[in-house]
Amino acid sequence: MTAGKRAFDLVVSILLLALLWPLLAALMLVLLAVEGRPVFYIAERMRTPHEAFGLIKLRTMRPAAYGTRATGVTGGDKSARMSRLHRLLRRSRADELPQLWNVIRGDISLVGPRPPLRIYVDAFPALYERVLRSRPGITGLASLRYHATEERLLAACRSPEETDAVYRRRCVPRKAALDMLYQRHASVGLDLWILAQTMRAVLRRRDGRMLREAPAHSTRRVPANRD
Repeated sequence: MTAGKRAFDLVVSILLLALLWPLLAALMLVLLAVEGRPVFYIAERMRTPHEAFGLIKLRTMRPAAYGTRATGVTGGDKSARMSRLHRLLRRSRADELPQLWNVIRGDISLVGPRPPLRIYVDAFPALYERVLRSRPGITGLASLRYHATEERLLAACRSPEETDAVYRRRCVPRKAALDMLYQRHASVGLDLWILAQTMRAVLRRRDGRMLREAPAHSTRRVPANRD
């Protein structure tokens, strides 16, 4: 990461936190009142092929049943653990607001490949050795261009094994290709464009469609994991 990109990340993240902290505080209170503790979920993600960190999110899933080991990305198999509030937070990406703190700490950037789970880095070491030459980010080219397809593919999965297999076969290589395309053309201008397009996509979800669809949304189809 260049000094200019790091300075850009710090300035923008601090400004966004200053502007959005009332919204974040309100979401935390609502989540606490409706779903209880914990409000935050700390997810292990990889910053480099050999270095992990704790990615901070608002919790958007109920704890797994006792004795159940929750691993891998999120697909339709985990739908029963999500409430309507959880789905709304995921669809609006409001659950990712605490990740601005990860940016300030230097764990991730505003723009870059989404930080992967350790199991996929271990499964595809050569691929992630190349992808993670860029600092992972809150949003990125793969997030913009492949999110809808990933969501559709994983939401149709009915078991952890199916979700994992589909993610490995159909999502990992396509997202990595987009991440490496970003890497080859990385610039402040491209970062600004990706941030603007991400904001545009988030705002489009406030047009009322999300709220109209949520009550009728099957508990078996949920937003897939964005990571």
